[in-house]
Amino acid sequence: MQQGVPDASHLYEVERRERYGARPGFRIGELQISTTQSVPWHYHNNVQDSFFVVEGSIRVHVQNPDDSVLLARGETFTVAPGRPHLVTNAGDSSATFLVIQGFGEYDFVPTEGNR
Repeated sequence: MQQGVPDASHLYEVERRERYGARPGFRIGELQISTTQSVPWHYHNNVQDSFFVVEGSIRVHVQNPDDSVLLARGETFTVAPGRPHLVTNAGDSSATFLVIQGFGEYDFVPTEGNR
């Protein structure tokens, strides 16, 4: 198991980042990304990411197996622990989405990205 960082906010830029709740083993955040921004390839050792799109659209790229899912306003998608993923803006304006993370200790393990 590769060591992750407990806070990845310094690793990538977003238009806006909010934290709505954090409890041991669980947290909810909101990200707003421009058309050129992304959440880089990474995975979590213990927590799953559940995405919920508030405005705009995003694409969640995953590995093992390789796939991508387009999410529009009101749609959700969950990535299991240990599965590398990348989030990009899939529209022509800013995208806002919630990230619900749990259950377990949060970490952010950067990866090399798609092969």
